[in-house]
Amino acid sequence: MAATLEAPPEAATENAVLNKTQKLAALLVMLGPESAGQILKQLQPREIEAISREMARFNLITHRQQQEILMEFSEVAVAASTSIFAGVEVTRNTLEKALGSFKASDVMGRVVSTRAPLGAMQTIADMDPRHIFNLIRDEQAQAITFVVSHLSPEKAAQVLALLRVEQRDTVIDRLATLAPTPVEVGEKVVDVLNAKLGVKQTRAMAQTGGITSTADVLNAMDKVVSREMLASMESRNPELSTAIRKKMFTFEDLLLFAPPVIQRIMREIEMRDLTLALKKASEPLKRLMLSNISRRAAESVQEELMFLGHVKLRDVEAAQFRIIDAVRKLEAEGEIDLDEARALENEMV
Repeated sequence: MAATLEAPPEAATENAVLNKTQKLAALLVMLGPESAGQILKQLQPREIEAISREMARFNLITHRQQQEILMEFSEVAVAASTSIFAGVEVTRNTLEKALGSFKASDVMGRVVSTRAPLGAMQTIADMDPRHIFNLIRDEQAQAITFVVSHLSPEKAAQVLALLRVEQRDTVIDRLATLAPTPVEVGEKVVDVLNAKLGVKQTRAMAQTGGITSTADVLNAMDKVVSREMLASMESRNPELSTAIRKKMFTFEDLLLFAPPVIQRIMREIEMRDLTLALKKASEPLKRLMLSNISRRAAESVQEELMFLGHVKLRDVEAAQFRIIDAVRKLEAEGEIDLDEARALENEMV
């Protein structure tokens, strides 16, 4: 017999009957990221996306709701005696445990709206980076941050590179700690900017930003510039700088790992992905990766590379991201330590 529960805030009516997907989503929130991640690993991508969407819609699961859900899942012990918080961050943490950071971000990007819709910010986001810079360069730092947060990492990096050093440092700090922006505040910012362009705002925006977005932007910037910005941030906010660095692992950073770690990573990836990823890799990284697989496998990869021909950059980057995702997953499971690799990098520098 179905239990009658309070629906998530986005549901049409109060006290609506939750469907099976919503009940399972609530149960996973109650179990916590570790246990929920193990369950999600067993599901199909389409099922994961559907459940993640429902997990992200919950803001609070009351004690009464927990009891009624557990009556249906009678073999699950009651883990809490008070209300527990859910929402986007709980969903993201659970997905990272199950899928790794990059796949988790991909799923969250589809189930949770974080960027501006068509209209409003879209007009600005479609502009050339220098035109965006000319539009926002005299605005307050918070307004500049708001605009940058709605750009792709590549375009945001180009706009930041045009700002004054002190202005750029302020914006990157704010981007990493950007809180949800009230709709009316976002509308006011876009009203002012669109007034300069002679464009009428058509829809409101949603906030985006945070540690991962900032890491993506810095990854897209010139390495010398991004390192200078992180060094500057280190003096102002060491904890924030560390958090961002942890999200900035790139494919070439695999050079920092010792052979045993590379061998462990190799067991998690497909040879086809390795071949594609090495197409644009540096020679030292190619040598490292190929020296840590069997001779026969290395010869096979080298042969495929010779006959691979032209490959689209996005396909190469996609393969590299899948390997990075495997690294992130191993880190989440405690099998490798990226901090040790970064310590090695600092010693080398």
